[in-house]
Formats: sequence, C-alpha cells, structure tokens
Amino acid sequence: MTNALQLPKLDFAPTTVADQVYAELHRQVLSLELKPGAKISEIEVAKAMGVSRQPVRDAFYRLSKLGFLLIRPQRATTVTLISGAAVMRARFIRTALEVETIRTAAPRLSEADLDALAEIIEKQDVAIKADDRNGFHLLDDAFHHEICARANLAFTWELISENKGHMDRVRMLSLSFASRTAWEDHVAILAALRGREPEAAAAAMRAHLSRIKEQIDRILQQNHDYFAEETSDASLDF
Repeated sequence: MTNALQLPKLDFAPTTVADQVYAELHRQVLSLELKPGAKISEIEVAKAMGVSRQPVRDAFYRLSKLGFLLIRPQRATTVTLISGAAVMRARFIRTALEVETIRTAAPRLSEADLDALAEIIEKQDVAIKADDRNGFHLLDDAFHHEICARANLAFTWELISENKGHMDRVRMLSLSFASRTAWEDHVAILAALRGREPEAAAAAMRAHLSRIKEQIDRILQQNHDYFAEETSDASLDF
C-alpha cells in the first residue's frame, strides 16, 4: 500500500504544472515528509494535486535523475534510501563552493550585511528554544544564502542548492541533537566575518560543513532503515 499523501491543490500559476509538482515533491523528499523507502504512485499524486498524470510523470523522472526516486517498470516507485556516498559527494561540492565564497565575502560585506546575518542567528536561537526544527532549517539555509547574495555571489547559492539535496535529508535527521552546534558554528562564522578575517571565516565554514561526517554514525544508529546498505565508513572517506 502507498502512504497517505498530504499534498496541496495547485493554483496553476505561471510556472508549468510539472514544475510545481516537482517543486512540492522535491520539498517533501528533502524535508522527510516523504520518508526514505516510502512508496509513491503517479495516480495518487495526480489525484491529490488535481492534475493529469503527465506532469507527475515528468516530475518523477526529474527526481529519479537526481537520485531521489527509484522508478521500476511494473513495480512500485519508491523514495530512495539515503546514500552515504551521495551525501559525501554533496558535502564535497558544497564545501568547495562555500569556503571560497566566504573567503571572498569577508572583505566585501558591509556592517549592515553583518547585522542582517546576526538577526538570522538570533532567530535561529529562538527556533532552537521553541524546538522549531523546520524553522531552524529554513533559517540555516537563509544564513548561507545571504552570505552568497550579499557578497554579490548569488550564483554560488544556485549551484549549492542544485547539489545539496542529499545532505539536506541527513541534516533534517540531525536537527534533533545538532541544532545548537550548528548555531554555535554560525556564531563563529559571523565573528570571523566581523573581524574581516577571510582565512578564519573559511576555516570556520569548513569545520561547520564537515560536522556531517561526525554526526552520520549517530544518525545511522537512530534511523538505520532510512539508509542504503552501502553507507559505511568507506563511503564517507572524502
């Protein structure tokens, strides 16, 4: 049987129907509303969203190419299990982009830019105290996005967003125990930016993005059924 889906009716805005279906399913996969291993059908999604099957089929194909859906003819389509190797590939790409971005940003950001980042960090603290994990996650992305945008490097966030999905599923699982550490990392990053210290900022960002390697063993123990069997120390070794 397929899991019951909570999907919104579409408003048929200027973006294509397939784009809207894709965006919603992509969001649900990354947020773990659609859990690893869950079965999902074109018919059910089309009915829930009030669309024909063709845009759903297109969205399924796009998600499968990103490694988030496993489509097998004559068998149920499923949300893929989390691959440790895919997570680490995403981390490698993201680290390369963000470390260089923040190194460039350190001398560029104005005091107003830094104050805006500080405001996001304050909101993250509130989210932690309220145990608002989804809110914290959104603010986490906002912090990283704003560094890129305010340094006139918005294109880097576009590239990061295209490649970080496999990390995001693990990050959602880590929020039950790692939000405060992530917040402290953001405080350290901001301090380096305020000090106009590019190398210190780069080191702080690298340390921040590397924590997933420390956390994944604990996440595996707590959520073993969500992970592919190939997830092992060897798959995390880069």
